[in-house]
Amino acid sequence: MSQPSRKAIAELIMQNIPRDLLLGIEEGLNVGAARAFSAARSMHTGHVKHAVGQMRAFHMNETFNDALVAGGANPTPIKGNSLVVGRAGMLTLSRFNVSARSWNNGRRSAMRRQLAQANQAIEQLVQPGLFAPTPITQATVFFVASFSGSMSYEPEAPQTIYIAVPDKDMKSWIFQEPLERFCSRYFEVENPVQPDMAQPKLKPGVAAETRKNQS
Repeated sequence: MSQPSRKAIAELIMQNIPRDLLLGIEEGLNVGAARAFSAARSMHTGHVKHAVGQMRAFHMNETFNDALVAGGANPTPIKGNSLVVGRAGMLTLSRFNVSARSWNNGRRSAMRRQLAQANQAIEQLVQPGLFAPTPITQATVFFVASFSGSMSYEPEAPQTIYIAVPDKDMKSWIFQEPLERFCSRYFEVENPVQPDMAQPKLKPGVAAETRKNQS
């Protein structure tokens, strides 16, 4: 994806999601993952990996929900295996977990595919159409916790948490970036690089001598 496209999508996200909400989500997902591993680690080795996966779904949904509530993002009620979905500005927010080797898990959920359909208009930031651009009034953002996929290497925490925007069919990703790195973008906006407008000034005696030599 071109840098202008990435910047446009990032700016849209920043206009709608406060940085504090992102920090709360990042912390919540890490806490949920740790709780999940603690709850399942003592189970039989034959199914501990499956148990950890199940516990991650439950505990990370709970802590994601808590972060959305704290950030005023009005999450849907927690109910069984249902997705937890929040709202910030024009953006719908949801989450899922993946193995670092594959992001295919996201598309398995019919509800996630349905949420992704809201991204039809935002796709034009990546692939402009032949006609007048459609106003962007909604879009869906996912928080993707990427785990190692191994019970012997960092099973207690995501290796990386991404903020990601899929295309409308959820077959590819039009934007994805580690959440920690994305949060630093807010400081780039708050503290833009200022051009150096300072002009060097010579001492009066030196300035006079310079003018004399130039005349």
